[in-house]
Amino acid sequence: MLATTLYEDGDHRWIMFGRDPHKAEGIIDTNQYLIQSGDQTILLDPGGIELFAPMLSAVLKFVPAEQITHLFASHQDPDIISSLGLWDQALPNAKLYSPWLWESFIRHFGMEKIEYCSIPDEGMTLNLGRIQLQFIPAHYLHSSGNFNVYDPKAKILMSGDIGAAMESTDAPLWVDNMSTHIPKMRKFHQRWMPSNEAKLDWVRRVRQLDIQIMAPQHGRLFQPPYVHEFLNWFEELPVGIAIKG
Repeated sequence: MLATTLYEDGDHRWIMFGRDPHKAEGIIDTNQYLIQSGDQTILLDPGGIELFAPMLSAVLKFVPAEQITHLFASHQDPDIISSLGLWDQALPNAKLYSPWLWESFIRHFGMEKIEYCSIPDEGMTLNLGRIQLQFIPAHYLHSSGNFNVYDPKAKILMSGDIGAAMESTDAPLWVDNMSTHIPKMRKFHQRWMPSNEAKLDWVRRVRQLDIQIMAPQHGRLFQPPYVHEFLNWFEELPVGIAIKG
């Protein structure tokens, strides 16, 4: 599993894990993220059960296990958090932040020691070391209980499935041309995102943020000017229509 530093300022950093050339065939490629501030670390959408071993090995190259204090699951999908039962054994003192809606579902992945911390529908903030993270509502994009993570100091938005593209593991890390990237995103967003009203609410919220990197859970990451270009494209895209034709 490859690791890429997205941001580093002293003991505050973002690491992306993904582009795993050794993943099993037929398993969707995912991006996992680590945020560290001081002696506290949170793993964002730490991945499916089949990724646990390479993910743990990669993470421990950057932080010791005792400093992994928090986990975040944007929603309930198995590619997000089906590894929970194994993290529960490795990190018995950690806390998992996830939508309140999915607690009774996510517990099916196995959770006896980690504490479930419910995120209310309106979102909340989390103090991590010397920074404060924001859990931004992204409901129905695609899950009915769904959140993004925004770091105002690093100016990074982890956008979950929003901005996702289905690509090979050897695809470039960064979007470098929207006209060629849009076809890789269109069907995913039109099939998986069911609500135009929810989409417009999210765009309105996100336009108020200062974003230097938009980091989805699948595919390439966005930097300016492509963050703004994505918002313009997504705002106009009819969603929930892939059943037609």
